[in-house]
Amino acid sequence: MAAVGRYLLKIRIDSYQGSVTAYQLGEFILLFNPWCPGDAVYLDSEPQRQEYVMNDYGFIYQGSKSWILPCPWNYGQFEENIIDICLELLEKSLNFQVDPSTDCALRGSPVYTSRVVCAMINSNDDNGVLNGNWSENYLDGANPAEWTGSVAILKQWHATGCQPVRYGQCWVFAAVMCTVMRCLGIPTRVITNFDSGHDTDGNLIIDEYYDNTGRILENMKKDTVWNFHVWNECWMARKDLPPGYGGWQVLDATPQETSNGLYCCGPASVKAIKEGEVDLNYDTRFAFSMVNADCVSWLVYGGKEQKLHRDTATVGNFISTKSIQSDERDDVTESYKYEEGSLQERQVFLKALQKLKSVRSQGPHRGDSNPFNSAPPTQDSPRSLDTPSLQPSDVVQVSLKFELLDPPNMGQDINFVLLAVNLSPQFKDLKLNLSAQSLLHDGSPLAPFWQDVAFITLFPQEEKTYPCKILYSQYSQYLSTDKLIRISALGEEKSSPEKILVNKIITLTFPGIVINVLGAAFVNQPLTVQVIFSNPLSEPVEDCVLTLEGSGLFKKQQRVLIGVLKPHHRASITLKTVPFKSGQRQIQANLRSNKFKDIKGYKNVYVDFGL
Repeated sequence: MAAVGRYLLKIRIDSYQGSVTAYQLGEFILLFNPWCPGDAVYLDSEPQRQEYVMNDYGFIYQGSKSWILPCPWNYGQFEENIIDICLELLEKSLNFQVDPSTDCALRGSPVYTSRVVCAMINSNDDNGVLNGNWSENYLDGANPAEWTGSVAILKQWHATGCQPVRYGQCWVFAAVMCTVMRCLGIPTRVITNFDSGHDTDGNLIIDEYYDNTGRILENMKKDTVWNFHVWNECWMARKDLPPGYGGWQVLDATPQETSNGLYCCGPASVKAIKEGEVDLNYDTRFAFSMVNADCVSWLVYGGKEQKLHRDTATVGNFISTKSIQSDERDDVTESYKYEEGSLQERQVFLKALQKLKSVRSQGPHRGDSNPFNSAPPTQDSPRSLDTPSLQPSDVVQVSLKFELLDPPNMGQDINFVLLAVNLSPQFKDLKLNLSAQSLLHDGSPLAPFWQDVAFITLFPQEEKTYPCKILYSQYSQYLSTDKLIRISALGEEKSSPEKILVNKIITLTFPGIVINVLGAAFVNQPLTVQVIFSNPLSEPVEDCVLTLEGSGLFKKQQRVLIGVLKPHHRASITLKTVPFKSGQRQIQANLRSNKFKDIKGYKNVYVDFGL
């Protein structure tokens, strides 16, 4: 395979008289070619090539499994200078800096090139494109929620002498990597996994710790379940693996764990993940845990840890990507794992555990990140490699469930009930500790802001509801940018040591931005765009800024300073642009203020050639 990159094209003329003349005809850039059957990234479907290589906009799914939100994104891989920036990214990699000749020789391999790009999207090891930040403090950079496209990020990285751009989180890392990979000719799509596991100790178990009020304990929390996590799939042959494991490969540029000493993840075969082949390169064990780890909840009280329950279905739900040549969501969960609750899914899980035990006895698998701590866990450790039974769990005596009474709109009170059902033939006398706390999308909890205690008595087979309300004034000052609230209840029966835990994640919603295109769109003809937006809160918001972009429609990102928006005020602006590319296009918009950062909107626009 020829290496991707920039080439000089020269011609040499030898005359009969023995003179030699050389001319430089120009230069060209060689890319991967998914249209060529002999290429390692060959994709035999034209609609898929159009979507995963040629399409320069799309959607990244966010929110929660109960409220999936498509966020528009401008990939812009064909925008001016983007190909040059992508090649510059390869030359700034540590691989090139250490051994340029070997690095260039290996650039014909999509496996190698994808790992180089993956490590360069984050800046943990080098002057990569993006700095990650999950602290909620973005004063010296951009809040990750404000970005609507990759072009501005890549151009800023180039313009500042390849200094990392502040800031990104998982969807930004994945979106920028999608731009670079499509630009290099590798079919790529962005994947969102809801309730995504981050297993830090390699035992395929996510341990979560709670206090006696049902509050998550951050100081004991090493494993996490991200509300959603975003990565890439890239299409390529895998001649380094046994037959059958080519096709879609997971690559995750978010810096979570190291692989061969660098912060990158993959490529891990999606087929290998589904089949539990966690010993195959690269980082398949970690990718498996993101979609199919078990989750164990622990109560920490009086210096002791009590196991509450083990959930085999919490992690890995509604794995989503944009559909081919459509704005609809495509669910690809079945590509990653067998149906939850099926015997086959449990068998694959046990197979993966057995492979990890084998790896543990032999030392870490070559070419993969070390999945284990140096000190082996003790027999009683919650993080040991225990093998779960395939038998059904014990019969539940009491069922607890939260139910929302109204849509959870930002700026309004949250009304919900706790439904308690006695499934046993005995009388139950329950004490319930309720709490609410904001979450970051990576599962990290913030300080609790609401607590309550309920006492419920239940006769056999009886059910009761306990009404709850969280006022806007109670949660408004505690929200993260992700607008996530986790409500929890920890129940105990007076005559039994058993504890019951239930929780629910609420995603607060905003009204979106409305974009209207006034008239037909033609190349090189003025086009008027109307943008309608509003303040959903019952208080004024300040420092409002509206940004718009769209490949082929705007030469650069547009920024409009709005200033102050009064409570519940609805406003609109109009602006003009001149489209310079034909075909299907998309406008992406974002409104930020001192109270919110990511009210989004989009509009698809078809641009005609005109006369």
